[in-house]
Amino acid sequence: MRLALSTWSEIETFLQRSRTIVIPIGSNEQHGPIGLLGTDWMCPQIIAEYAQESADILIAPTFNIGMAQHHLGFPGTITLRPSTFIAAIEDWVRSLVAHGFEKIYFLNGHGGNIASIEAAFSQLYADASFARQPAGFALKLTNWWDLEGVGALANQQFPTGHGIHATPSEIAVTQWAYPDAIKSAPYSPQIANSGPIREAHDFRSRFPDGRMGSDPGQATPEKGRELVFLAARGLIKELEAFSRETTPLSHLGSSTNNC
Repeated sequence: MRLALSTWSEIETFLQRSRTIVIPIGSNEQHGPIGLLGTDWMCPQIIAEYAQESADILIAPTFNIGMAQHHLGFPGTITLRPSTFIAAIEDWVRSLVAHGFEKIYFLNGHGGNIASIEAAFSQLYADASFARQPAGFALKLTNWWDLEGVGALANQQFPTGHGIHATPSEIAVTQWAYPDAIKSAPYSPQIANSGPIREAHDFRSRFPDGRMGSDPGQATPEKGRELVFLAARGLIKELEAFSRETTPLSHLGSSTNNC
């Protein structure tokens, strides 16, 4: 079930049977010579949408602009400052909580988002802590490549040249979902260099075609299909466990835990 394709009354009905929602979140940024700019938001969206075909899952609109300042040396990249990104995540969460959602699950597709998403979670929890009241909601962040079995499958499919950016696994996922958008291009070396991530000028100097340690030419739609099917099963399993979690309702002042 997709929130954007639902009416308010349908969401009200959904809340009577579930208080959990999935937010695909990623980035619009360069992905090397053959990777689509939307790869990082497309991957979690593709996986979530496939999962909801066989499970009662509500998917929020995709958060498709993330923290990608280091890719600004490449045309087409759009980024938010970390502070803007954090504030936007907080407002998304507050909006959903106001309607009664209690379990908000972020399925992430961009490693550069992780620190800011976790900072947003800390801010939201801190508001409740300083108010000495229960938050009334729980937040969870999972990278799609960390879903059960996905990393092992990617390593099996791409034992060399997987890398950490413009990877053949993420490009394979988009090739499966968007076969008419498959690209090809020459690039050299076959496996790109690796190194640190800093600001945009430094990144473009170190990684002139945008790849990091990867050979995206290994991607195929068939491999993408395998990854999506496995990731979707992992997502359903995680959401079921997350939905079953209970949140203590006691005020902080009544606890003897020193943590």
